[in-house]
Amino acid sequence: MIPKAVRTLAFSLALLGCHAGALSAVGMVEWPSSETAGPVTVFFPTKAPEQDARRGEFLMRLAVDAAPVKGNGALVVISHGSTAAPWDYLDIARALVDAGFVVAMPEHYKDNDDDVGEPGPASWIRRPLEVSKAIDAMARSPLFAPLLQFDSVGMYGMSAGGHTALSLAGGRWSPARFKQHCQAHMAEDFQTCVGLITRLTGGALDGLKTTVARWVIGLKFTDETWYEHTDPRIKAVVAGVPLAADFDLTSLRQPKVKLGIISAQKDRWLIPKFHSEAVLGACKSCESLADLENGGHGALLSPLRPNLSGLVSDLISDPPGFNRAQTTREVNELIVKFFVRNLDIAR
Repeated sequence: MIPKAVRTLAFSLALLGCHAGALSAVGMVEWPSSETAGPVTVFFPTKAPEQDARRGEFLMRLAVDAAPVKGNGALVVISHGSTAAPWDYLDIARALVDAGFVVAMPEHYKDNDDDVGEPGPASWIRRPLEVSKAIDAMARSPLFAPLLQFDSVGMYGMSAGGHTALSLAGGRWSPARFKQHCQAHMAEDFQTCVGLITRLTGGALDGLKTTVARWVIGLKFTDETWYEHTDPRIKAVVAGVPLAADFDLTSLRQPKVKLGIISAQKDRWLIPKFHSEAVLGACKSCESLADLENGGHGALLSPLRPNLSGLVSDLISDPPGFNRAQTTREVNELIVKFFVRNLDIAR
């Protein structure tokens, strides 16, 4: 039997080369809600030809409803950010599939592109459970279960999905902790605390905005319960520009799984020093996969949505001089390599 270290090295060397060949096409299936789980979108290796597929604003090349073929035997689950859709993560999904992974992306209830009715703590509590249910659904699938191993699953999340990732890595958080953070750092980390409701402009109304925000958060975020959920099947986690200010950082000092962090220094939605850098400062075993000096909050969204406007455009669009094409390629390669190193890849 070939030792795991040798298998991993061989796979890593293959990853650096061309991925063209039998597994170069990306298939996709969309599962509707069931009695036990919400909708799940699955990307996977296939021999079927890719064709044009449109979903909302996105025109893609995918083999829709194609038959999957055996890849490297590993599953990665992606937790999307608030109000996002699977297509916002198509490039990382493609990079993972090109390396042989199957990718499952659950739709987070009332915090997705079609339904924005309940972002925040209610969603943060559900999200890790929804990731576990997506793994359950894959394990029940006659299409995918024979192709995958379920004792070494990867998980990637960005923004609110990064919050999901930190939870599944063993972190605990509380709404009251979020309140404490915002009461102490409202002006410095304003968009974390209020989202897309409004912004500080340096004008005369800024004082009123911060006062009202403190009052509302003080009323709504009173729950002192520590929330946590892990899944023994998940062995490696990547948190990209994660929401982290409401975590008990001592719970992330020694994560229960391999944990990689991606930071973006020009992120004005989740200021790094309160979020990704705070986790890295507390964590003794975490790996800083990438620290994007010129990246904003949307640096890991790829493709970036067209026709952004208003506050969301200011927070998501690329800062001047940001090389999106190069950064996407390099960061996605780092994420893929992280999962190759830390999952039991069957070759």
